[in-house]
Amino acid sequence: MATRKQTMLVAGALALTVLASACGNGEKAAEPEASKTNAEQAAQTETETSNKGNEAALEYKTMEDEFGEVKVPVDPQRIVGLYLEDYLSMLDVDPAVQWYHPSWGKQDYLALDAPEFDATSTAEAWLELAPDLILADGAYDAEKYATLSKVAPVYRLHEENLLDPEAILKEIADVLGIPDKATEAIETYNKTMEQTKEKLQSAVGDETVAVVRLNVGEKTLALFGITNRYIGNIYHQMGLTPHPWARDMEDYHEVLSEESIGDLDADHIILFVSNGAWDDPANQESVASLESNPIWQSLPAVKNGNLYVMDRTHWQSGGMKANLMKAEDLLKAMTP
Repeated sequence: MATRKQTMLVAGALALTVLASACGNGEKAAEPEASKTNAEQAAQTETETSNKGNEAALEYKTMEDEFGEVKVPVDPQRIVGLYLEDYLSMLDVDPAVQWYHPSWGKQDYLALDAPEFDATSTAEAWLELAPDLILADGAYDAEKYATLSKVAPVYRLHEENLLDPEAILKEIADVLGIPDKATEAIETYNKTMEQTKEKLQSAVGDETVAVVRLNVGEKTLALFGITNRYIGNIYHQMGLTPHPWARDMEDYHEVLSEESIGDLDADHIILFVSNGAWDDPANQESVASLESNPIWQSLPAVKNGNLYVMDRTHWQSGGMKANLMKAEDLLKAMTP
């Protein structure tokens, strides 16, 4: 547990950049450069001193991550994965905490038995958390990475792997020294994807599919394209045929205008809300507005009973466990 002196020193270096990195917006308040530098230097000195006991107890190895060489524990016990809990679960690794954000919530589909850790937490909370290892994804640039490294060793995944779930799993497994776990998990995963593809092609063939999110509050619809990291695998791995609009989309998603909704003539539509559940009271106004829209009601998928309302928690995740759950959803919805 951090001492009061450690907390005061590290807070100056962490309070701004850690909070900004958790929100992903990179914003921070103005701060005199000299003061910030002194705080960082003091924090680094204190952290290195306080970690001597841990370094004696833990064995370390040197690895190459996105930003260069990093020393990571050979057998970390308290692992924090910044929205990477899906992959830790695939490897049967229990994270020390589960990330959540006051506005976005958490990845409920994982059903982890781990305490929640607020993504907007203060520097003091980070110090109290006392992780052995922090795994970070693309939300962390070099500056945020350096700041977070004052809490514990940080391994930032390679940028080239961030859109490939299997590559992410392999990289995390290599860091944790359990590559065999990744090999086993990937074999099972790919077998499930192949079986799902075969059953879906038998059931729906070349009928087109569109994935749409209802943005509650704004009462708008967003169509997800085939490059979207959340749902692209239902086309690439599970063999579903994207609606031409989704197939040709260059962006990850596109908000539909009222006039363009009628062009969404896919044979099947998968729908989920941007926050909460479909039947949440807070979402009822947006849901009612969509369901009463005559253009929406005229769409072939809606008229023919091929509209499938899904749980957003795993449909808005590109993790491997989430993808397996999508496969289950699709088989249940589209096959006899």
